[in-house]
Amino acid sequence: MRYHSLILGLLAFISLLPPTQAQSRRRLNPNVQPLPTTGAPLPVMMAPQPHLLESITMSSSLMNRGIRYSIYLPPDYYVSNRRYPVVYLLHGYSDDETGWTQFGEADRLLDEGIKAGTLPPMIVVMPDGGVTWYMNDYLNKTRYEDMFVKEFIPHIDSTYRTRTKRNYRGISGLSMGGHGALLLAMHHPDLFGSCAALSAAVFTDESVKNMPEDQYNRTFSFLFSGPVKGDERLTAHYKRNSPLTLAASAPEGDLKKVRWYVDCGDDDLLSSANAQLHMTLNSRTIPHEYRVRDGAHTWTYWRTGLPTALQFIAAQFHQ
Repeated sequence: MRYHSLILGLLAFISLLPPTQAQSRRRLNPNVQPLPTTGAPLPVMMAPQPHLLESITMSSSLMNRGIRYSIYLPPDYYVSNRRYPVVYLLHGYSDDETGWTQFGEADRLLDEGIKAGTLPPMIVVMPDGGVTWYMNDYLNKTRYEDMFVKEFIPHIDSTYRTRTKRNYRGISGLSMGGHGALLLAMHHPDLFGSCAALSAAVFTDESVKNMPEDQYNRTFSFLFSGPVKGDERLTAHYKRNSPLTLAASAPEGDLKKVRWYVDCGDDDLLSSANAQLHMTLNSRTIPHEYRVRDGAHTWTYWRTGLPTALQFIAAQFHQ
C-alpha cells in the first residue's frame, strides 16, 4: 500500500508539470505527428581528413630504391570529386621532402592563400631529391631526372586527382631546388607551363672552373666529371645540365613555351649568376619575370617569396 501510494503521488506530480514543446505543438495543431522512429543508426559525420601527407614512399625501378615525398592536398580535396592543378616544389641542398613544410611553412602559406582567395586550390608535391641536383649523373648511374619524368609524375597523376595538361602543372624550388626547377622545365617544356626559381643555385663557367677542389669534389664531381680541375670540369654533361648554358643555347621556341619567374635576394652570393640568367633571357627576348628583393640565402627570404611565386604559377591555371 505504501509503494502504491508513492506511485500514485508521482503520477499526480507529473500531471502537474508543464507540457513539453512537442506536446504543446500537438495541442495547438492536432495534425502535427511525432517523427517516426525506424531504429536506423544516426548519421556519423566524417572527421576532417589531413591534407598534408608527409614522407610517403614511391618505389622506383630507375633509382632502384624508394623515393619519399610529401604532398599538400587542398582543404576541399576529400569532399569533392574535382581535379586540381599541381605544383612540384623542390627543396635545397642537403634538405629533404619535409623541408618546405618544416622550415618554409608551405602548408600554412597555402592554407592562408586558398582561404583568402589569392591562390586557387592546388596540389603541391614535395619530393626528396637528396643531393642529386634533380639530374642524371654523368655515368648515368643515378638517374633522378629520368625517374622524375618517367616514374614520379605519372605516379602522382595516377594516384591523386591532378589535371594532367602541361598548363596545369608548374614547378618551383629554392637554391638546389631552384636549379632543379629551371633544369627540368628547360629540358621538358612539354611538361610544365610555369617555372618559379627562388635563389636558384646556378653557376657561371668561371665559378665552376675556379671552385676550390674540396668543394667541387664534394658537391659536383660525381655529377659532372669525376675529380678533375679547371676546364676539364666543363664537360658536355655539365653544359647540358647548366641552366645558364641552356638559357643561352636551348631552342627559343622551347624556352618560350614556359612562363619563367626568377627571384634572388640582393645579399645572396648567387645574385650575380641569377642576374646573368636574367640578362641572357633578355638578350634572347624570352619573356620572364625577374625579382631582386632585400634579403639573403635564408628561409625568411623563401617563406616571404613563396606566396608570390605560387601566384605567378597559378596565373597559368586560369588561361
